[in-house]
Amino acid sequence: MRSTQEVLESLRQALTGVGVVLPSLAVDPLTGAGDEPFPLVDLGRCNVRTAERLASVLRGESPPIGTYAVDKRDGRVGEVMGHLGGRVQLRPVGGGREWDCPREEVGVAPPEEVLRARLRSRNREARIS
Repeated sequence: MRSTQEVLESLRQALTGVGVVLPSLAVDPLTGAGDEPFPLVDLGRCNVRTAERLASVLRGESPPIGTYAVDKRDGRVGEVMGHLGGRVQLRPVGGGREWDCPREEVGVAPPEEVLRARLRSRNREARIS
């Protein structure tokens, strides 16, 4: 049987693999310090965005809320804000008006595309200021 610390690290890696980071993930100090054969794992506290992303992953939504996706129809990159009736709701990188995209037209946004979209957004802001 694996140690509690090994199980904890396995859980941390699995969560990280689906884009969820629980900053307070740890062995419960009270049950871990005693004679309890199976200490509890404290999932800790997280912000609302992390909780929403975790719920999205657990529901099996693809792509999960909080990740970046590309609308294959026109190449726009957006943050996944929700799933509704076979459509994915995307918001432009840097904010703005959301748009709906059919699930089959949504692809994973490569990191370099997300970076380009962020740069375009910052440049737009700089010109407006």
